[in-house]
Formats: sequence, C-alpha cells, structure tokens
Amino acid sequence: MSTHNQEARVCIQSGQAALGIELGSTRIKAVLIGADYAPLATGAHDWENQFEDGVWTYSLEAVHQGLQAAYAHLKQEVQRLYGLPLTKLSAIGVSAMMHGYLPFDGQGKLLAPFRTWRNTITGEAADKLTALFSFNIPQRWSIAHLYQAILNGEPHVPDIRFLTTLSGYVHWQLTGQKVLGIGDAVGMMPIDDNTKQYDAAMVDKFQHLVADKGYPWKLSEILPQVLLAGQDAGRLTQEGVRMLDPTGELESGIPLCPPEGDAGTGMTATNSVAERTGNVSAGTSIFLMAVLERALSRVHTELDMVTTPSGRPVAMVHCNNCTTDLNKWVELFAQFTQAAGLNLDKGRIYEAFFTQALQGDADAGNLLSYGYYSGEHITGFAEGRPLLTWSAESNLSFANLARAILFASLGTLRIGVDILEEENVHLDRLLGHGGLYRTGDTGQRFTAAALHAPVSVMTTASEGGAWGAALLAAYLKEAGHMPLEQFLEEKVFAGMDSITLQPDLRDVQGFARFMDRFRRGLAIERAAVEHS
Repeated sequence: MSTHNQEARVCIQSGQAALGIELGSTRIKAVLIGADYAPLATGAHDWENQFEDGVWTYSLEAVHQGLQAAYAHLKQEVQRLYGLPLTKLSAIGVSAMMHGYLPFDGQGKLLAPFRTWRNTITGEAADKLTALFSFNIPQRWSIAHLYQAILNGEPHVPDIRFLTTLSGYVHWQLTGQKVLGIGDAVGMMPIDDNTKQYDAAMVDKFQHLVADKGYPWKLSEILPQVLLAGQDAGRLTQEGVRMLDPTGELESGIPLCPPEGDAGTGMTATNSVAERTGNVSAGTSIFLMAVLERALSRVHTELDMVTTPSGRPVAMVHCNNCTTDLNKWVELFAQFTQAAGLNLDKGRIYEAFFTQALQGDADAGNLLSYGYYSGEHITGFAEGRPLLTWSAESNLSFANLARAILFASLGTLRIGVDILEEENVHLDRLLGHGGLYRTGDTGQRFTAAALHAPVSVMTTASEGGAWGAALLAAYLKEAGHMPLEQFLEEKVFAGMDSITLQPDLRDVQGFARFMDRFRRGLAIERAAVEHS
C-alpha cells in the first residue's frame, strides 16, 4: 500500500476527514478531504429541475433522495479505495444553489413549491424593492420572491414562520439550526457591510411597506440567523444522520460550518476571497465574482452586491444560462450517432465540440446563437428561447457551430462585465471552475478572450463548490487562529498547481465581432420570445 493511501486510511479511521456537499443545478456532489485538504473520495447524484405551473422547482423528496444517493456513492468509493467504512468526520459543510424561495409554517411544512434561482417571475417586486432600498434587488433573491407572493395575494404568506434557501434547508434538517452563511444570506436580504447582519434600515422599510397586511410575523423573525465563515453553526443530530446516512453508520455530533451558496463555495474553491481577486463559475448558470476594494459609484440593476463567506463586499455578474444549450446539442448528436449505428459516448461528443471549436473561424463564421432556456435579467428577458441563426453568407460548419455555442455561453456575462470595467474594478487574479473548464482548455481560452484577462484553472477545478464546502468545514478548526483569506492562501493553495492562459488576439478579435452580432441580435431573440 502506498504511503498516500496509508495516510488517507489513518485520516479516515481517526475521523479527521472533512466532508463537503453541494446541491448544484444538475448534480449533487459530496467530497471528502484529508488533512492536506486534497480530495480523498467523491460521490455524486444527477438530478434535474422541473418546470411545473410556470415555476422552476425541485421537490423536497428529490432533495432528500439525492442527498442520500450522493453520500451513499461517497461511502462506496471510500470502501473501494481504502477498504474502510465511513463512520466519523471532523466537520461537514453544506452548499447549494443560492437564493430562491422556501417558506415553511410553524410545523416545518413547506407552504409553496421551492422557487429556484432560475425563475424570472418577480420583476414587479424586484423593481419596487430596488427603488425602496436604493439597492439592487435581483429577481431571484428571496426577498423579491416573498414580496411578489405578497403582491400576488398568495394565501400561504400569513402562515410563514421560516424562510430560507436550499443550503439553509438542508443544514436545518441536519442540525436543527436555522442559520445561514453570510454569502448565502445576502441573497435573501441585503447585508450591512459594517454589522455583517441584515441591513436593519432596509428590514424596517420592508416591514413598514407590508404593515397594512397585518401579518402575524416580522421579517426579522422569519429569516435565518447570519453567520460568518468559521463560526459555530451546530452539530449533526440523530435526525440529521438518518437524513444523510439512513444506515446509521455515521456518528452524530459532528460540527457543521455555516451553510453557503454556490457562489461562496466557488470563491473558496478558487482562493478568490481577498480583495482584487475574482472567479468565474460556469455550469448551468454562469457568474463572475469580483471582490471589491471600494463600493461602486452607483446602483447597477445588472449587478448583484453580495459577500465572501467572511463578509467582504463582492460584485456579482450572474447569468441564468450557460452550458444547458451545449448539453442539449450534445444529446442531439448522441441520438444521431446512435441512429447511425456509431454509438459514440457523450464524452467523445463533448470532446469533439471543444476541440473543433478551436478550428472554427475566429468569429464563428458569422453564426449567431442564444442559449436562453430561461430569462436573463441583464439583457431584460423574463423568459428565453434557444436560438441559432445564420445568413446565406455565413460559413455553416460543425466547427463554427461549436464555436458559436461556446461563445454564446459567455455572451451575456460579457455584457455585465462591461459595467465592472466602467466602474474601474481591477482584478489581479481570475480563476475559472465548473463544467465549461473540464474538457481541454477551450473554455478557459474563450473565457480569457471574452473577459480580456488571463484566466487560471486549478487542478481541483473539477471538484468545484463541494470541495469549497469541505474547505469551509475544515476552516472551523483554524478560524480562531487566522482569517479565511490567510487560511486559504497559506494552508490550502500554497504550491497548488494551476494553468494560466493569456487572451489570444485571434480569439479576442473574433469574440468581439461575435458580440457585436450578439448585441444587435437581441431583437431577434426578443421576437422569438414574443411570437413563439
């Protein structure tokens, strides 16, 4: 047995390994890390949202089943790799898709289907709250969903006794604690940079706004308690054990760190929590996080003002659509190859898309693509229509199709980044993680071209937010000795391998021409939404 495996076995047997779990848009992932913070084993479970009654949602049953399936897969991997059961852990961290709407009554019953970040159904509420607070309130934030439910006169609102996010819900079920990490809490209600709690003046304004409704609750009473990275967030209960590991092999009493959103764990997993650092997370959605040196000059409705897990201010460019369109095209080509008797696996087809995209014309041959499967607030769409169009003069080829689809996945992000550049936001380091960066370096290369900046990808990029959640769990033991930024820089990422790509001039110029078409073509996308 290798020395590494022996050390891993000791770590697992002695209960020194930490666990991170992230409930992403298409996959629930569990990552176990050792004393050196490197992954020891992973488990995963694929799932998909449903569009029911005009709402993108997941059922709580799917949440529970998916969590158990991902953890069971992790246990199997630990047994296969190390010949050990998984019974003890040093700490657990939970992360999930940010924001959304999960309202519960006093008995813990869900009062309305989970409304995820993907919904763009709260425009009226978001606009009114933005004006009231003089602070941008995105449509997917919990407070926007709550106020829209009030404006709609939904009958469940008077019965609300607790409102949380998906990470907050899972953490509550595991520990009994109604708390939330600040990076996810800021997606429920704006945070005061000084107090690191919900902005008291805005809470008062909201309470006054709805005072005539006579609700038996106050906003301050139904929101989770805000915690910073490293603070005590409770321990795994016996009920929590049954939820996570129905076999009961896992011991209770394990400490948990504050639950975070995928933006917070993405920042952690890319060492992007210090000023002038940033990261791009590219999967079902795509977002860029820029840790700020100073406040922006004014309110920008296209940008979200959020925080790192330790409470530093962050400007976030969030787009709902990224790789879904690519995934659909891959599925289509997989069906074609099966019908043609070729039976290529999807991995080969993804590889073909990424490699051939590099061979296409610099501007994707004058093709234009929109991967808008849902709305995009940055470009003003309440809903979307996936679209591919070209002219008789266009160079229609597989290479250009692949390039156009990948360029389009970055198009709306580029529009949001324009605003950061106008605000003179500067980043010393930009790291990429997520599905766009898992196949070769094409996604990394195109991101560098789109953002006019060098982009780095670390060797752990494929582990993503689940690894970030595990790091936040491991930080519990170090929080009393050093800030999160120092912990990551000195303990976790020192000497870690990464690959950095500078923008390629051909790609930069080609992407700029594509973006000119992308901006002008938004009228075509709008017509598609209005007439189909």
